[in-house]
Amino acid sequence: MSNLFTRNRTILLVAIVILLSSFSPNPGTSLPPDPILIYNVNIIDVTNGKIASNKAILINNNRITAISDYSTLQSKNKQARKIDAGGRYAIPGLWDMHVHIEGANLVEDNIALFPVYIAYGVTTVRDAASDLGVQVLAWRDQINRGEIFGPRIYTAGIKLEGINSIWKGDMEIANEQDLKEKLDSLIAYKVDFIKITENTLSGDLFLKAVIASKKAGFKVTGHVPIDLPINDLANAGFSGIEHASYLVRLGSDEQTTVSEFKSGKLSRADANRQYYEKFDQQKAIQGYAELAKKNVAICPTMIGSRQLAYLDVDNHLQDEYLQYLTKRFKANYSWRIQRQAGETKEQIQQRKNNYELIAKQLPLIQNSGMVILAGTDAAALNSFIYPGLALHQEMEIFQKAGMTPLAILQSATINGAKFMGVSDSLATITSGKIADIVLLNENPLTNISATKNIFAVIKNGVYYDRASLDAFLETAKKKATELDASRTD
Repeated sequence: MSNLFTRNRTILLVAIVILLSSFSPNPGTSLPPDPILIYNVNIIDVTNGKIASNKAILINNNRITAISDYSTLQSKNKQARKIDAGGRYAIPGLWDMHVHIEGANLVEDNIALFPVYIAYGVTTVRDAASDLGVQVLAWRDQINRGEIFGPRIYTAGIKLEGINSIWKGDMEIANEQDLKEKLDSLIAYKVDFIKITENTLSGDLFLKAVIASKKAGFKVTGHVPIDLPINDLANAGFSGIEHASYLVRLGSDEQTTVSEFKSGKLSRADANRQYYEKFDQQKAIQGYAELAKKNVAICPTMIGSRQLAYLDVDNHLQDEYLQYLTKRFKANYSWRIQRQAGETKEQIQQRKNNYELIAKQLPLIQNSGMVILAGTDAAALNSFIYPGLALHQEMEIFQKAGMTPLAILQSATINGAKFMGVSDSLATITSGKIADIVLLNENPLTNISATKNIFAVIKNGVYYDRASLDAFLETAKKKATELDASRTD
């Protein structure tokens, strides 16, 4: 642990110097965080889908202080800056509930992408741990203090794993004593939740980690070990499953498959293949309902699977977003692409079939009562999942699968706030709440793609018009070019 801390502390010191020299708390042209009166706006209540038409929103410092008719608020707040929304639609700032701010050699690259999130209306992210865990914890606090500019961050910091994990920077545990020590370290770091994955961690120790994390008062999420049934995790208090692909296991006799794997009758590949081949829809629906009763949330992260499944249709080499990423950042994309480079036509089609089966589950999961958290898995190691933009693409996948626009908006706003325990201050446009708001040119309740058509963003009470948001993107583009030019790799 000491080596990890020393390395990350060095990274942190370097990053702070870069931050102080290269970034200001509020880049771009913006209105100051003192009284702003936005009028002629249609406010979407994401709790029920109702629209309050032609309203005015008064923002003072970083809070929504009143919502009423323009004439009423204008007469009492003559000094406030007036902004005509022109009949546009207001939604809460969007939440991406699964990102990885990662890469020990990508410190500057990640900082440069923070304003890009805001440009896409993503005002909050949940970082699901990485090799930059200590650094991300520091960034979280600096953003909260207004020292640097970016989305609000909730983070697991460093995740728990087994010995010799393939993922860099994990807290590796071999026994319960290791677990206690590493959990104490995470408590000291003041992480926002606990993340556990199963690359080399046994199901038995994984389950003990869930129980210990819950006992320590944390929400705990992660993957599902091949040697542990989902319901065992749910019964232990697992808060959420990362990636909807794991839910396919509920469509067959998971307990038998787990037992056969543990006895050596099935390989890992055979077990996973069996879950798809023996999938029964009604059984899966019953499984979703059971998880809903046990308050287990799901973060589907569909966009990454789609990008890889359809690489033969679109290789993404012409994507406009690539201009915001450095060559060093994009170089990480190759490892996943290379892993499937030799796949046969049959294997490529099977990948597509698996993706489509999982996508088909989304409205059924919604109907079961499970809480869905919109998240993307945006990360340097995850090919063509673009920070900010990917959340809109994820929501479009939800809509194509059959989820309602309101449920989709909820998955990207209030569901995240409730999951993180901060719904009293965030994620609805309500008097007293922190002013994180996105103004849209179109109604997202008609078509969720409207969330991409952004007129303005209010982040922590500061108003950024379209020109300012475009400036964020242009700055990111220039920064990527500068970093590329300064490097030899």
